[in-house]
Amino acid sequence: MKRSLNPLTVRKPFGHYNHGLIMPARGELLVTSGQLGIRPDETIPDSIEDQAVICFEAIAAILEEAEMSFADVVRIAGFVTRREDFAPYMAVRDRYTREPRPVSTLLIVSGFTRPEFKVEVEVTALRS
Repeated sequence: MKRSLNPLTVRKPFGHYNHGLIMPARGELLVTSGQLGIRPDETIPDSIEDQAVICFEAIAAILEEAEMSFADVVRIAGFVTRREDFAPYMAVRDRYTREPRPVSTLLIVSGFTRPEFKVEVEVTALRS
């Protein structure tokens, strides 16, 4: 069983995530590559929200193939290209994550492999 770690001596998390998670060492570990906001038909929506949904839906498919779900995700790393994209990205992220919330890192980057991409997301999941 996962247990969240949020010491009172550390500032409360800025959003819906935990500072740390402790979990059993036995199980299967899944690490994904970064998922981008591109559909299987090669289309890329313009909005950050739509691209983030595509990222999380791709992760959902990978989790499902591994016989896992977002309840098994222990770490999320998100990358956006603009500071104003934090809130829309986090709103999408929060629709997918489950309690106890995974640890999370969110960075602003100068860009991705193609200029149309606005967000990339990768996760680590553990099924014990």
